[in-house]
Amino acid sequence: MSQTDELDLSGLSLQELTRIAEVAGEPAFRGRQLYHALYAECHSSVAEITTLPLTFREWLGRQGYTIQKTEIERKFCSEDGTIRYLLRFADGQSVETVWMPEGDGGEHGDGSEENEDPSPTPTSTSWRAGRFHRATICVSSQAGCAVDCQFCMTALLGLQRNLSSGEIVGQVLTVLRDRGVKVGEERINLVFMGQGEPFLNYDSFMGAVRLLAGDAIGIPVSRMTVSTSGIVPRIFDFAKEEVRPKLAISLNASNDTDRERLMPITRKWNLEKLLAAARSFPLRNRERLTFEYVLLDGVNDSEQHAHETAELLRGIRAKVNLIALNPGEEIPFQTPAEARVRAFQRILIGAGLPTFIRRPRGLDIYAACGQLKRTVA
Repeated sequence: MSQTDELDLSGLSLQELTRIAEVAGEPAFRGRQLYHALYAECHSSVAEITTLPLTFREWLGRQGYTIQKTEIERKFCSEDGTIRYLLRFADGQSVETVWMPEGDGGEHGDGSEENEDPSPTPTSTSWRAGRFHRATICVSSQAGCAVDCQFCMTALLGLQRNLSSGEIVGQVLTVLRDRGVKVGEERINLVFMGQGEPFLNYDSFMGAVRLLAGDAIGIPVSRMTVSTSGIVPRIFDFAKEEVRPKLAISLNASNDTDRERLMPITRKWNLEKLLAAARSFPLRNRERLTFEYVLLDGVNDSEQHAHETAELLRGIRAKVNLIALNPGEEIPFQTPAEARVRAFQRILIGAGLPTFIRRPRGLDIYAACGQLKRTVA
C-alpha cells in the first residue's frame, strides 16, 4: 500500500477510522461519525463533514487525509432502462458499473428467480420515471482483467490495476446517489461481475463487501453475488468467511480441452480441481452454487456438451445460468440459435439441475455480460 493509499479515508473500516480519531486525540465515537459521514452521507471532502469538530477536520487536513472521489465521466442509457456508467477515479483510471432496474439480477444476476427467464425486459415505464421495485448494480473489482477469457471484451483491455476497497464501494455509492436511491427503501442487489476477477483482488473485494454490508450502507450479503473464473485457492478462502456473498463459478465448458481454449486459466486450475473446490464449498440453508455457462455457437453448445455438464455437476447443490454469447466486433465467436440454447437447457433440467436462460440487458449500449470494454462510440 502506498502512502497515498494510506491517507485515503474511503475504504477504511470502522476500526481503522476509530484508530485515526484516537491518534488525533479525539474520543472513539468520532471514528463512527467519520464512518457514517463516508458511507451513509457520502461526503466527498473532509471539510464538509460538519458533524466533526473543526479542530479534528483541520487535523485530518494537516495530516493529508483525503476522500477518494468517484466521478461520472459518461453515462450510456439503454432502451431497456439499463445504464452503463463510465466512472473515473482520482488517478484518471476508469471502470464501468452497470445499473439494471427491475430485473433483480438481469443478465449479470444470480438466477434466484424460479422461472425459465427470471429477468425479462421491464414491461412498464416505471424505470423511465425514475421509479422501480428493485434493481441490480454490476460492480467492477479491477480495471481491465488478466484472466483472458477468449469470449469476453474486457479481456482485450488486459489488467491495468486492482481497485481499492474504497473504489469498489465508491462505484455503488456513486450510482445510488445518481439514481436517488436510499438503501432500505428499495431492494438493491449487487453482483461483482463487472471488469476484473474479484478473487485476484481478494482483500480489496472482501473489504468492500464488509463495508457495503455494514450498518452505514446496509446491503445484505444475501443480495450480493460474486463470480469467479475459478481461482481455486481463493474459493477455499472464501468458504471460511463469516460475511460473504453468494458464489457463482464461470464454467463455460464441459471438459478441460474446450475450457482451456476458452479460459486459459484452466491450465493452472483444471476442472477436477475446480469441481473439488465446489463440492467442498459450505452452503447455507436453501443456498445453491451458481454455475455460469456462456454458450458459443458450434463450440460448447451441443447436446453432448450439455450431457457432459450435467455429469460434471452431479451431486452438487447447484443451479446453472445459461448466457448466449453477447457479440462484440473483436470476439471470434458467434451467438447460438435460440433452439440450441433451449435444447441445452432442457437437458440440464432433465438431469435435475435448475437452469435459467439469462436475457441480455443493455445490449445496445455494450453493457451486457462480457461487453465491458469502456466503449464510448
